[in-house]
Amino acid sequence: MENKRFPLFMDLSGRKAVVIGGGTVGLRRAEVLRRFGAEVTVVSPSLLRPVDGIRHIARRYQPGDLAGAFLAIAAANDPSVNEAAGQEARHLGVLFNRSDCRSGCDFFFPAICEGEGLVAGVAGDGSNHARTARAAGEIRKILEKEEHMT
Repeated sequence: MENKRFPLFMDLSGRKAVVIGGGTVGLRRAEVLRRFGAEVTVVSPSLLRPVDGIRHIARRYQPGDLAGAFLAIAAANDPSVNEAAGQEARHLGVLFNRSDCRSGCDFFFPAICEGEGLVAGVAGDGSNHARTARAAGEIRKILEKEEHMT
């Protein structure tokens, strides 16, 4: 049985976050991290679209890209790139999440649900993404309903 993950809410203000990969998943995670105050850099040959407040380094990941990072997300379309980033993160003591493989992750990236001063994070064990998405959707409906009632 895999260990359960403890939900931890932390202040990311001013902390460096590096996202490897500028596709749909990488950019979505970069935007969430930025919204929560992280100083986000995306390392990827291309970016789905530019986002204000997110720095883009237009090239493939290279060792050294995680220097000074508090946390790193590997969301490249190449598993070998994600693995290399994970090795660097472990070596540097950087909190690490890999979008394509739950093993080796220090944390799971939750579905974020926000409303009226509340933040909820929903994370599954990785076995049923649709179930996690449904649960997050239901929580978002509740939070939206609460917002409209105030």
